[in-house]
Amino acid sequence: MKEVETLCEEVRELSLGKSGRVERLESPPTPLRFLREFVSSNKPCLISNATLHWPALSSWCDDDYLTRALSNHVVSLHLTPNGRADALIPAPPASSSSLCFASPYVRRLLFPEALRLILSCGDGDENSSSRTVAYTQQQNDRFRSEYSALAADCESHIPWASKALGCLPEAVNLWIGNHLSETSFHKDHYENLYAVVCGEKHFLLLPPTDLHRMYIRQYPAAHYTFSQDTGELKLELDNPARYVPWCSVDPYPTPDTKDAETSQFPLYYNGPKPFECTVNAGEILYL
Repeated sequence: MKEVETLCEEVRELSLGKSGRVERLESPPTPLRFLREFVSSNKPCLISNATLHWPALSSWCDDDYLTRALSNHVVSLHLTPNGRADALIPAPPASSSSLCFASPYVRRLLFPEALRLILSCGDGDENSSSRTVAYTQQQNDRFRSEYSALAADCESHIPWASKALGCLPEAVNLWIGNHLSETSFHKDHYENLYAVVCGEKHFLLLPPTDLHRMYIRQYPAAHYTFSQDTGELKLELDNPARYVPWCSVDPYPTPDTKDAETSQFPLYYNGPKPFECTVNAGEILYL
């Protein structure tokens, strides 16, 4: 195992450096530089001043504008009690496992109502059982279908990235959430360009060579259902039963669980720290 750790450390330093920070570019790179220094070496970077020319940077921060532009558009809204969709949470009593992989309850509704729920879901008591956190996180190219009315507010692709990668985007998605929205550790099998339009998004990044530190295990799949009578979400195991391979590590354990988590997952907690990166409006993260 020591030899594996040494190899992973060397690969990490070779591709990502020793600073522990994601490299920042003050302006978009040329296609050649982007391909040579970042894509070829699988190295993330943060590009400032990348989308300042998009009308979206001003118009999408106006709730009234979004409501007017998407007044008749039906969108997919994901609901959970805690903002943790597609993540590990305590399993229902019927499960033989202590944790399960929970999928959100998805509602199809008009955008103005979806936006109202997103903006209001942080108002209640955090300990209330009836609290729900709303997040538009549907993927599979949803921007070009559910949010097509906003297409003129941003570029259809990132020209310097498309030229470097030799193709146009296969999918364009839009996430709208609040401070309660979280995304658990996961891996993507494709190139990502993540542009923040309003607010900020905080990332923890690990190189592919750290996969063994994630403690990937099989967890029973579950999903939330919604009761119209009580207005509450209920967690149920999938039937027929199925299992999802998922990262076991929680990067933000509570003070009460930190010692147990560290003991259970020492390769993560005792190893190199993740690369941290906060993406602000007008910036793009490549990973």
